[in-house]
Parts: sequence; structure tokens; C-alpha cells
Amino acid sequence: MSKSKRALIQITLSLLLAVVAGILIFRWTSGVRQNAATVAGTAKTVPVIVAKADMKRGVKLTPEMVEVREFTADSRPSGAFSEIKQLEGRVLNQPVGVNEAVTALKLADDSVMGGGVSALITQGKRAMAVKGNAVMGLAGFVRPGDRVDVIVSLTVGNNDDPKAKLVLERVKVLATGTELTPPDEDGSTASVDVYTLELTPEESERLALISTQGTLNFALRNEQDDRQILTNGTDVPKTLAALRPKKRVVRSRKPKTQVEVITGGSVSSVKF
Repeated sequence: MSKSKRALIQITLSLLLAVVAGILIFRWTSGVRQNAATVAGTAKTVPVIVAKADMKRGVKLTPEMVEVREFTADSRPSGAFSEIKQLEGRVLNQPVGVNEAVTALKLADDSVMGGGVSALITQGKRAMAVKGNAVMGLAGFVRPGDRVDVIVSLTVGNNDDPKAKLVLERVKVLATGTELTPPDEDGSTASVDVYTLELTPEESERLALISTQGTLNFALRNEQDDRQILTNGTDVPKTLAALRPKKRVVRSRKPKTQVEVITGGSVSSVKF
């Protein structure tokens, strides 16, 4: 057999083997796809209650606010509900976005059925409202969820001695006016007449006293700043003394004393 015939046979065999291998690979991949489609088609789904629209905290749920969606069993959120009637009348303690599952962690205790501010109060604390104005609210930049320090300015004693003192710190603002959440638009501000604060019973007593005896001001605080600040307060003399330059101490120079020293026939002077 000539070399050319042997080469032709080898090329033919190689092509046949390549075709057979291609057919086998095609059949194998087709089978994998069919199996995956079969598994996906037969995957078990479970009903999950989701929100129809964005909802703010403090909202009392009604059947019209939610709907049932099908989730695969492995994607079902922890604490999710499967029936709408389980959520009827419950109150949100966290915002819920559209198509987001309503879970147990996002709901107030089932004993809270009224909604509003009462659903947002931490156990052991109280909500108390004080009258405000644009200056007190930093021209509308104090919003629900912010932390503020409360400063009171008042007169003390029969001499009407003005004093200013930090009396409450890191107090949570629950609501401004009737709003329980900040405005959606970034940078928007609004002046309100009432601020609702979350306080301990002792702090509530303190606020009740100072709100009737003096003028209140809020100092907006960084959310991450949890340091306790203790102050002695200030009065008019202390305030006017702030940022004054230090007094220069002028030392008086004593006059030098001169003494003549006579030694033999010579005379010299010594100063000290």
C-alpha cells in the first residue's frame, strides 16, 4: 500500500472518530439540559406574602396591602408568612419595600394592634412630644430616626440668673409633626411644630419640667456617636469669657544697684 493511500485512510478514520465524538457530546449535553429543565419544572414552590407597594413603619396591615407570591422552598425568607389572614391587623416596625416578603422580624408584637407611634416605642421607654420651631429643629434637618441632645436655657433664683445646660443626650426622634419616617426626597426639609422623642420615665420627667421652665434647643448628633458627655452648664460670665485671649503677664524689672569699690588707690563700680 502506498504512502498516499495510508495517509488517506488515517485522515478518513480521524474524521469518522471526530464525528462520532461530536454526536456523543451533543447527546450528553442535551440530556443534561433536559434533566435540568425537568428538575426546574418540578421544583416545589411555597406561598409567601409580599408587599404590593412600599410601606413605612408604623403601618397597620390590611389584606389590600399584600399579595401571595410563589417562592421555591430553598428561597423562602425566614419568618415569612403563607396566608394573608395571618398578617391582617399587624403593625410594621420596619419599612418594607415593594415585592419584599413580610417577615416576623418586621412586625411589632402581636399585642400592638393600633399602629402609629406606639408601635415604634422600645420596651421600657416612653414617647413624649414637645413644641418646636424652625430653629429648634435645625431648619427642618431634624427628622424621624435622628439622635439629638437637648439643651435648656432658663433663669435660676430670685436674681434671674440666666443658665444654659445640656440635660438630655442621644435622644431618639420618633416623629416630627405627624411624620414617622424621613421624607423620600434627599435634601428636602420642613419646619414642624411638634417633635416626639423616645425617653426613659426619668428623662420624661426632666423634659416635662424644662419644657415649661425654659427654652429648648436640639443639637443634632451623629448616629455613630454614643459617647456620654458631662457638662457643668454655663452662665453669662462663663459664656462671655469663652474664646478670650490669655492675659499677658508683665514682670516688673527691679532697678540695678551700683556700688563703688575702693581698693587702695583704685575705684571700681559693681552693678547687681
